[in-house]
Amino acid sequence: MSKGYNSDIHTQIKLLENVIMSSEIINIAVTRAKRLNIDNYYIGAGCVAQTVWNYLSDKPLEYGIKDIDFVYFDSMNIDHKSEDEVIGQIKQLYSDLSIEIDVKNQARVHLWYKDHFGYAIEPYTSIEAAINTWPTTATAIGVRMGKNNEFKVYAPFGLNDLFGKVVRANKAQITKQIYENKVSSWLGKWPDLIVMPWE
Repeated sequence: MSKGYNSDIHTQIKLLENVIMSSEIINIAVTRAKRLNIDNYYIGAGCVAQTVWNYLSDKPLEYGIKDIDFVYFDSMNIDHKSEDEVIGQIKQLYSDLSIEIDVKNQARVHLWYKDHFGYAIEPYTSIEAAINTWPTTATAIGVRMGKNNEFKVYAPFGLNDLFGKVVRANKAQITKQIYENKVSSWLGKWPDLIVMPWE
């Protein structure tokens, strides 16, 4: 099995940090974020998991990564205009990167979720509560640099599925169709993933 799989959590976090910091683009995304006046944020989801998959599959670390998810939580400013201002600020910071930055205030996701996915959700109470609902156990992950440049990770399902290249549905919010569409797309790029069926 792959490096990091069935290792203790401290070993896994150190390996995750080494992999993330070895990716030129994701390293820039994580380290440069400290310039923003935003405390409550993570860079996460697919861009983190896919960087690890690339490392484990001996692919270029940026291979197949469509965008970088930058999520933050500001429940005091959930209007569209406030989010647009933050999006503009973040996109300016990363304007030289070749990968798209996808910025979302997780405090306002419930306002547009039904229009986008066809069913309503309750407002998230924190950025961690939002990550708890992300579609798979391996991609429910956020990373950032702390005040003293310490590498911080939020991974509610741990890191074993990530390092085992296991794709397992997190059924907290998604539907079977959303899950299977993601799986199909990912297998086209990472055919060595171990996919757990929805049922």
